[in-house]
Amino acid sequence: MESRKKDHINLAYQAQMFEQEVSELFHYEPILVSNQLPELEKTKFLGKELSLPLWVSSMTGGTKEAQNINKNLALACKEFGMGMGLGSCRPLLESKERLADFDVRDIIGENLPLMTNLGIAQVEKLLEESAVDKIIELVANLRADGLMLHVNPLQELMQPEGDIYLKPPLETIQELLEKVDFPVFVKEVGQGMGPKSLDALLETNIAGIEFGALGGTNFSLIELMRSDDMVMEQMSDFASIGHTAADMVGFLNELPLSMVQQKELIISGGVKPLSGFYLKQQLAAPAIIGMAFQFLKYAREDYSQLKKYVTLIKRSLQIAEKLLQKS
Repeated sequence: MESRKKDHINLAYQAQMFEQEVSELFHYEPILVSNQLPELEKTKFLGKELSLPLWVSSMTGGTKEAQNINKNLALACKEFGMGMGLGSCRPLLESKERLADFDVRDIIGENLPLMTNLGIAQVEKLLEESAVDKIIELVANLRADGLMLHVNPLQELMQPEGDIYLKPPLETIQELLEKVDFPVFVKEVGQGMGPKSLDALLETNIAGIEFGALGGTNFSLIELMRSDDMVMEQMSDFASIGHTAADMVGFLNELPLSMVQQKELIISGGVKPLSGFYLKQQLAAPAIIGMAFQFLKYAREDYSQLKKYVTLIKRSLQIAEKLLQKS
């Protein structure tokens, strides 16, 4: 497993990134306003207050390098007031050997949201074994606010050692919700979700949805890159399947607003600060912006580089808030 997690970190830099094209994002008239940048309004998320409407999307865990990455990310969250999703916490289900890779609550502090992360295949297995107490213990040990449940059928099918779901994910989600009392989010990992999936999820008691849309780090593609050349050649088209973050905003806007507003929403999947700002404006319900790849890029280095990057994100959002209007 550790070898696979190292592959994920390294191959993220080699994988083809699907760039989202958003035309005519904004109409703005800077001549009519001053150039004094505003303070950004604080955002409520999971009952906690964010100074920046940003979420560090789940990336990695279970390797020595991941420990330093997660520490740097947690430091940035603390300094700038962002929320954080941990990478897959699967290694902690069997052993606490890697606990230090994920145990960042003392760094991020009690006043910012922090979510654990498991794949739905692991949750399905634990439910079959009547071992949901392991999930409850995981959330408690990491002093997290809840669980980010990633649903990744295509990634599992592209992964040489991938898991096969024995039942529809929605059944597993419903069963889990009946057995835990902490917030549960559902997240995709690079292909996004279609309107039927979103509609079905909104009908459940999940706390929120993270898009994980097509356009960012594509884990199905990364898994194919871990295979041999023949597999890559024959299966690579599957990595293009999915929905972009813009698609998903459109799908949610077609659903009843009262349903959508009941959930916390994280717009992620290839979004950058400017496109994230635009999509937040387009979405009829409140949301925050999730990013992974760019954070990972700088979190691997000295913390000063990550701090510089997040400072630039903050400035970008301030400029957008001041100058840009939805067309």
